[in-house]
Amino acid sequence: MEVKNVVESLVWNNLDSVLARKEGACRCERCRADIAAYALNRLKPRYVVTARGEVYVKAEFLTPQFQLDVITALAEAVNQVSEHPNHGQPEE
Repeated sequence: MEVKNVVESLVWNNLDSVLARKEGACRCERCRADIAAYALNRLKPRYVVTARGEVYVKAEFLTPQFQLDVITALAEAVNQVSEHPNHGQPEE
């Protein structure tokens, strides 16, 4: 049985649409990962172990507040990573 953070899927699924709104934002693999990590660290995780639980949490995403929370966290992450990109630096 797998434990899954559904919010992580929602962040990755919405990343491109938020990036598209930020002209000049880097879309390299490292910056995308940094954006996702930054956003996820600011969102409450929603762990599930069943498909039914995943559907329930994804249904919550349809509420305006939950959508706003995810999009806001991503927008803040894009701005932060754009101002302080880590690409080109050695992996630690």
